[in-house]
This record gives sequence, C-alpha cells and structure tokens, in this order.
Amino acid sequence: MARVRVDGFTISLDGFGAGPDQDIDHPLGIGGTELHGWLRGTRTFQRTVLRADGGTTGIDDRYAARGFENVGAWILGRNMFGPIRGPWPDDAWKGWWGDEPPYHVPVFVLTHHRRAPLEMAGGTTFHFVTGGIGEALDRALAAAGDRDVRIGGGAAAIRQYLQAGLVDELHVAIAPVLLGRGERLFDGPDMRALGYRCVRLESTEQAVHVVLRRDGERLAG
Repeated sequence: MARVRVDGFTISLDGFGAGPDQDIDHPLGIGGTELHGWLRGTRTFQRTVLRADGGTTGIDDRYAARGFENVGAWILGRNMFGPIRGPWPDDAWKGWWGDEPPYHVPVFVLTHHRRAPLEMAGGTTFHFVTGGIGEALDRALAAAGDRDVRIGGGAAAIRQYLQAGLVDELHVAIAPVLLGRGERLFDGPDMRALGYRCVRLESTEQAVHVVLRRDGERLAG
C-alpha cells in the first residue's frame, strides 16, 4: 500500500522549520538556510538537486536518499513553490529550481488561487490545487499509483496533514541551530494522541535524525 511520508524536514533546536520574514531573498526565512548543513553536502543533494558530482556519503546521505526513493508524487505548500502571495499575477514564476526541478513526478501545490498546470523539463508537472489538503492528497495518491506520496512542506502544510491523521511516517532532522523566531513544526498537533511513536533515532555531527511512525490505518482525507 502506498504511504504518505514526510522526509528530510529539518527543524532547529528550538523547533522552527523556517526562520522569520520569508521572501524572495530569504525563501527559508532569515537564518533558515542554516538548518540544512546536513543535507547540502550529501552526494544525494549534489546529484539530485544541483546535478553535480561529488558529495558525502554516510548517515546523512542515507536519509537524504531515502527521501527520493519510491516517491510517485509530491505535495507542497504554496510558500514552498514561491514567494508570491494572493492571486497569481501571471504565469511567469515557475519555482525556485530552474527549468528542471528535482521532482520528476507530479507535484501538487496547495493554493487558494487557480492556475493552469505547469509542465517542466524532466517529468515534473506542477498542479495547483484549490480544494484543500484532502483533494491534494487524493490526486497525489492517484498519480503515484503504487508508489508513495511525499509531503515536502512547509511546516504549515505538514501540520495540517499531521493533525488530520494523514501522514504515515515522518522523518525530522534536528539541526544544531537556534532560530529564535519563525514557523514551528509541532505547534498544534498532539503527536502522542495522534498515535505517533519514534521508531528510529540516529545522530551525526550535523543533525539528529528522528523517524516517527503512526500506529493504525491512515484516516480518510
């Protein structure tokens, strides 16, 4: 059965998944790029996102790689797609990643404003979903077939799916960074009451990797 997963979502020691004041110059908020030191140097990130050679192997790379394995569709919050707020002024903004995003499968973007699908090089098509998290998940599961759906973030989108009991497994990387302000991941969901438990914990110099899994069947979207 296809799973709904969160992989590689990084939070600070004080619980923030992004810093304050997100904009086009600070897509992860002020200080947010400091969260991802564990990821940027890995062989998986270098090859998959930057299309470059080299990179480190080991525990951090293993967690980076597992986030791309058996993924048939992605779901992103609108802030993950770009800095534009409100109605789309036009179709000029095509994401942060250039002409060939690193997804290579359908991506469903949560938004309140309609926009035509955006087909990119390498197999990625962005679909803009205005019907909420349930519609996005139904469409993503249908597109993924027998593969998994990965919820890429941001924190607000993940919180909604967690609160609804729709995430089967969650990998969080905790970076040795303090942000002070920003957007918290676990501000709201009662993870214990929702049935999540820690099934794996590993640490490196760059991060503590925690895998949480939900007991029982996924709730209906």
